[in-house]
Amino acid sequence: MSDPSAVLDDLRSEGDELDFLVRGLSPGDWARDTPATGWTVAHQIAHLAWTDTASLLAVTDADGFAGMVEKAVAAPDQFVDEGAAEGAALPPAELLSRWRAGREELQRALRAAPPGARFPWYGPPMSTASMATGRLMETWAHGQDVADALGVRRTPTGRLRHVARIGVRARDYTYFVRGEVPPAEEFRVELTGPGGELWTYGPQDAAQRVAGSALDFCLLVTQRAHRDDVAVEAKGLDADHWLDIAQAFAGPAGPGRAPKGDE
Repeated sequence: MSDPSAVLDDLRSEGDELDFLVRGLSPGDWARDTPATGWTVAHQIAHLAWTDTASLLAVTDADGFAGMVEKAVAAPDQFVDEGAAEGAALPPAELLSRWRAGREELQRALRAAPPGARFPWYGPPMSTASMATGRLMETWAHGQDVADALGVRRTPTGRLRHVARIGVRARDYTYFVRGEVPPAEEFRVELTGPGGELWTYGPQDAAQRVAGSALDFCLLVTQRAHRDDVAVEAKGLDADHWLDIAQAFAGPAGPGRAPKGDE
């Protein structure tokens, strides 16, 4: 993607949608538990604010970001939770203001980045478009937890294409982070978007295939739903295993979500 403007616009829209969802919440609603164990609505927004700050550091101060990575490596199981807990302890109005300011500052920095720039990250280095896509994916995923906590059903949008794309592109990383060897051959992925359009990835004649709802695929690769609860199917043993472990985000393998029947 040579011009990142479109995905940056979509990132802003995704943040605005979540902002609309939380801006009028009472303190009690900010303290509501979300499907992520131990995380309230406030934790979800605090994590987004924290990651926006990390992203801004990666874009503007590579050495400073390297120091943050060292802290993450030293405490991989606590680093993210600690960042979210720190922000969640703030008064809701202050947390909301911090999140708004941070995401706008990141927007400005990414739009000012020179063509071809690449930034360090917890996984592989990222281009401007990849960084924006990653932030959109996280905003959408944590927004889903917030919506679930509030009992709100969100309307899927075409912005899911960004989430689906990063989920497909992160296939090999999913294996590496678990100490597994990814399959050598590409998979074919066919997803039905919110408007009935077909989104396709990989060779048309691939033996290993995944097909289903784009929304459900996005819920699966962001680990917001268990495989048993989504309309996504695999053909081939390798593709079947991928759907069991799929992960669109950087960092350690997540525990995923329990099937709804186990709740």
